[in-house]
Amino acid sequence: MLHFWVGSFCCVAEKNKPHFPREVVAIYDVIKILNDMGNRIPDKSWMLYLLELFNIKNIPIELNLICQYDDQNYFEAIFQGINRYRFKQILPKVGNSYARTILMDTKNNIIRYSLSDQTNNESEKFDLMLDRFNFDFQGASQFTGIEWWNKMTNSLYHLRYEVEISQLMFGLQDPRDYESFIFAPYTALVPNNDGSEANYPAFFSDVVLEDQCICYTVQSGICSSGIRYNC
Repeated sequence: MLHFWVGSFCCVAEKNKPHFPREVVAIYDVIKILNDMGNRIPDKSWMLYLLELFNIKNIPIELNLICQYDDQNYFEAIFQGINRYRFKQILPKVGNSYARTILMDTKNNIIRYSLSDQTNNESEKFDLMLDRFNFDFQGASQFTGIEWWNKMTNSLYHLRYEVEISQLMFGLQDPRDYESFIFAPYTALVPNNDGSEANYPAFFSDVVLEDQCICYTVQSGICSSGIRYNC
């Protein structure tokens, strides 16, 4: 089974030296579905538009837009590579924008996955309870990009959706109020992929700052790496 990915690690840049900020407990982005380019996903396979946080022990925490071979398209909360919750009230629709948040709540020992449809103001959340002694509630890196799974052949396939990613931000605990969090924008992107030297059927374009946050578009095309920005 093929498993490929391409995208970028989100960082802050100081003196052109990108790094992940300290004491991160939350991440956020907005994904807008611009166009449905048709379903060319192979049988039994799927692809993901990633919002992914790794803690200091490299455990992945994800809130992804997933597209399947059978036209089931949905948002899924994932922890340690295991699907934990499929969002039922909010489904992907062309033209709509969706705010995605992953929040590590150390006080209540939960990871909160929040999804909000900014077009119609609907929201939905899922809380995953964890053992505080077996999980470190501290972020170490964030990844934005695309992932492919192909259970039929050893080949890549075309994107299902053209999307815009915006408002890429990280969150810190507010020292004045434990119930509040302070969000700040990333200022750099460092390209990353699976190391296969493949030509990926995706093109990252229109990389700009919007409201001081990095914004980019993923569309049909060819690339060999993710976005490099401000580094």
